[in-house]
Amino acid sequence: MERRLAAILTVDMAGYSRLIEADEIGILERQKTLRRDLIDPAVGRLRGRIIKTTGDGLICEFPSVRDAVQCAVDMQTELHAHDKDVAAETRIRYRIGINLGDVIFEDGDVFGDGVNVAARMETLAEPGGICVSDIVMQSINDQMRNRFRDMGTQRIKNINRRIRTWHWSMDEHVESEVAPIAEEQSVRFCASADGTTIAWAATGSGPPVLRAPHWLNHLEFELQNPIMRELPQRFSRDHRFVRFDQRGNGLSDHEVARIDSDAMIEDMEAVVASAGLDRFALLGISQGAAFSLMYALRHPEQVTCLVLYGGYVRGRLKRNDPEEEKLFNVAGLMIREGWGSDLPIYRNFFTDAFLADAPQDVRNSFDELQRITISPENALRVYEMNGGIDIPASVLRALRVPTLVVHTRDERVVPVTEGRLMARRIPNASFAELPGMNHILARGDPNLDRLLDLATPFIDAHAD
Repeated sequence: MERRLAAILTVDMAGYSRLIEADEIGILERQKTLRRDLIDPAVGRLRGRIIKTTGDGLICEFPSVRDAVQCAVDMQTELHAHDKDVAAETRIRYRIGINLGDVIFEDGDVFGDGVNVAARMETLAEPGGICVSDIVMQSINDQMRNRFRDMGTQRIKNINRRIRTWHWSMDEHVESEVAPIAEEQSVRFCASADGTTIAWAATGSGPPVLRAPHWLNHLEFELQNPIMRELPQRFSRDHRFVRFDQRGNGLSDHEVARIDSDAMIEDMEAVVASAGLDRFALLGISQGAAFSLMYALRHPEQVTCLVLYGGYVRGRLKRNDPEEEKLFNVAGLMIREGWGSDLPIYRNFFTDAFLADAPQDVRNSFDELQRITISPENALRVYEMNGGIDIPASVLRALRVPTLVVHTRDERVVPVTEGRLMARRIPNASFAELPGMNHILARGDPNLDRLLDLATPFIDAHAD
């Protein structure tokens, strides 16, 4: 047995089972050709050593971490060029993960935490991409480093510590601009009533605004991503903007016993206490609208006002609509079978619904957020919880908190009729309809400006 520091590179074929099922002999022959002509020569050229192979991948060791990263970049670049004329659905693409760590070599195999982290990095990479740990990023030169994008700190399965990760892909253009609030933000943690750890952060100064639970959120990735950071950046200009990662999501605990409405409110209560919030506005987006209402009904003395965008008080299973029930079942199947998948049929199902009228770079960012933020199992649990939401009109009549309801007219995720219904059920609520089809507000969407033009004076008018 030998223990030493080494750069570990792991490679795995994306969609291997699907490709083998469709053309077993053809894929195996193509894989052999790629190994012989591209992969093995790239490893040897940069002084690497293949430790072992699996059915659809391999594990390599490099004495130099820079050589490992250069090998990965060369490999993906050559593979992309080799298969560029192959139909997308039959193209062979690999994911690569790299980590630098203390590993054990024994009987021709390699073990240890350094190997486990590299394998987890690989699962975070998109097909045709490379994901590396922060220790790798700190060990390479600036020219190479500038080609990687910061994915923030990730919770890695079966690894107790959180690991900052970086991503490279062929078509990725890394922006040099860093959001000012990303440098200001400090992620903190608190315990919910059942002991679940919840990650939260605050940016900006001014009247406090708490964003209600979000199932697709990652405190660090959101601010590193130029597409998704626009909303928190804009709200932080004149307000203390408090966000948190919902349980089962982002940097909060993923292995949780409960994902239900009561747990969401308990998590909000824990963040409010940890952040020292006394009186604050609540921003509820999509599912967050219902949880904002539940919180305000339970703690009306704390909430100065509510701003609810794209929300609902009846989940899809509570709308007495057979078409909505069908959509719920289809989406549930898509989550079970393909959440975060590289197959276009799964990816496009969600992006077409959430970002029907968005440019491709925005859609790509949503794909990546989906992949790294929440597991298929937890996504399904959250989706099923949301489907059963039902806040009766008799309960909402007791609400005495100023409320602004905003909805996009032609969006596909939550029909505008549900936004109107919510506004009718809330005493003295104001309602505004925006043009467009997008459920998510990202960079470049004019509705982001429209929402802020409505929400900011409303929040400030009711601030203490």
